[in-house]
Amino acid sequence: MKTALITGATSGIGYATAKLFAENNFNLILTGRRKDRLIELKNNLTQKSVKIEILNFDIQNKTEVYNAIDGLPDDLKKIDILVNNAGLALGLSKIQDGDEADWEQMINTNVKGLLYITKKVSQLMIKNNSGHIVNIGSIAGKEVYPFGNVYCATKHAVDALTKGMRIDLLENNIKVTSIDPGMVNTEFSTVRFHGDKQKADNVYKGFTPLYADDIAETILFVVTRPKHVNINDLIIMPTAQANATTVNKKN
Repeated sequence: MKTALITGATSGIGYATAKLFAENNFNLILTGRRKDRLIELKNNLTQKSVKIEILNFDIQNKTEVYNAIDGLPDDLKKIDILVNNAGLALGLSKIQDGDEADWEQMINTNVKGLLYITKKVSQLMIKNNSGHIVNIGSIAGKEVYPFGNVYCATKHAVDALTKGMRIDLLENNIKVTSIDPGMVNTEFSTVRFHGDKQKADNVYKGFTPLYADDIAETILFVVTRPKHVNINDLIIMPTAQANATTVNKKN
């Protein structure tokens, strides 16, 4: 039975992936900042015949990340899959009007946090000479759109890091995949607009977006390919979306 570590498991894509992986007999290590949600998720999955470990830490905090991974029970240190899902967008503004606190949180979560967890988990994978790292990127890592400057920069960084990881870990038989969604209706926009639910809901009006389950199913497909097959990069969009800014919305 394989073990998967999923970051940002308390909502959205991470939550959906945890449920789907449990249904498909993966042992799980679930991380997030909201301890109550981690406990709730673990309790919801207890009917599955899998081991579930929860790690409550802020991925922006290097010490917390390192201590959490180092403190894992030995039987869970053979991590087969790392899903780097934790990430966020904050604000939409021109660069000259940007909120520095938003910039810091996006960079610390989307780039530095991903690096911290990847370093520790990849070291365990190297010992086992196998593993699979799945980075949840974004169409924002392929295109820059108006007012998305810093968020797009962080996702471009994820794209570059994915390519670098693939080269660095090639000799250790570790697969590396980037999954880059378009518009997914999760808490993403609510977080971006600092809790303004009405503004967030308007983002998805007039068309059918992707949902968290769609991305979870894609992640499961990617990590269940034969040993000799790696999906390097996968862009997934709603049918109504052509690129970052072109969406067929109906009144």
